[in-house]
Amino acid sequence: MQRWNGWGDESVTYALSAEALAFLGERLGPGSPIHDATFDDACAQVPASRLAPHPLIDTRPATRVRHALGQSLPDWFKLRHGRIGAVPDGVAFPDSALQVRQLLEYARHACVAVIPHGGGTSVAGHLTVAAGPRPVLSLSLQRLSALGHLDREAQLATFGAGVYGPDLEAQLRAHGYTLGHYPQSFEYSTLGGWIATRSSGQQSLRYGRIEQLFAGGEVETPCGTLTIPTFPASAAGIDLREMVLGSEGRLGILTQATVRVSPLPPHEAFHAVFFADWGQAQAAVRALAQARLPLCMLRLSNALETQTMLTLAGHKKLVGLLERYLSLRGCGDSKCMLMVGVSGDAAPARAALRGALALARRHKGVHVGRHMGDKWKQGRFRNVYLRNGAWEHGYVIDTVETAVDWSRVAPMMAALEQAGAGAL
Repeated sequence: MQRWNGWGDESVTYALSAEALAFLGERLGPGSPIHDATFDDACAQVPASRLAPHPLIDTRPATRVRHALGQSLPDWFKLRHGRIGAVPDGVAFPDSALQVRQLLEYARHACVAVIPHGGGTSVAGHLTVAAGPRPVLSLSLQRLSALGHLDREAQLATFGAGVYGPDLEAQLRAHGYTLGHYPQSFEYSTLGGWIATRSSGQQSLRYGRIEQLFAGGEVETPCGTLTIPTFPASAAGIDLREMVLGSEGRLGILTQATVRVSPLPPHEAFHAVFFADWGQAQAAVRALAQARLPLCMLRLSNALETQTMLTLAGHKKLVGLLERYLSLRGCGDSKCMLMVGVSGDAAPARAALRGALALARRHKGVHVGRHMGDKWKQGRFRNVYLRNGAWEHGYVIDTVETAVDWSRVAPMMAALEQAGAGAL
């Protein structure tokens, strides 16, 4: 069962170690845990639905609460305190594009606002219900999740837009393929959500961001069905895919999506490299990115994030040995960790890794092997569960994402940290 007021599955916990709690106390001060509202408390505040009865719409308070908010920090505060605010008047669970069309027609005639709902992982307010006189219908795509067609020659796969990341990969892997799109929210976000929000994955350097993977599909709009055929490139005119990418549900509801898939890679590996400070690290990553080596991932953490990750990872003795070794190699308190990933056929992948490590060494990087990379891969979708563990001890975790040119990376990062520290 998915948590109603936190991240992920209720049965999965990620407890903070004593060392992690001591670190948080030293950096941030003592936590101030609060008493969470119960699910029953939240449901008791839900007003009666303003929707006329419909066979596809569930108006029970429990269902409406579970579809009212996303995973942003403001959402968390509302959920944890039980002050949900406005909730959808009902939730529909169509199992076909035809039923989506029927629901949109119902909404049009009844003057009902519609909010598409994928995995509910939005951190940008996409699911927030605006208080007002119009009833609101949350339209869940979770039943549109099957692999409809796989074109092996063109390497195209067509799915229902409500398919969750793990289910999508499992269906593809049964046929020897992968999409290779792994956002942090992978376990609970959907293909349609990735497309509607222009998602980027942890291995987009190899497989591409979602705009490179999205080949076509079908969108149900209030005016009818928009069919976007697949084609390898646009020779003229407007690319209709761009109207859907990042549209966040404004244009209509994506019910079916065709994506470009790849054969499962025979070889995949992630290696950790440390640099003495941010200046060296950023210069190395820029050189690696601009060299266009066939890597699948470059993931750089600044000094504070590196220190935080090493502390929260546990394994105190092993981390202590690592830090003593790095100190001898000139990587002290200001050290920054870079994760380098390769994926594909073994020979070219290993050649790309050798090239990347050689370039990193020219920027004074210290390669510590793949053990940390293996651990990162094993837990890369569990780290987000730290939000639950931290909350229990009175700390909150949020995420911020942006994009700037190379010359503005360091000033932007410093300004964000300074603004955050000043505000909090």
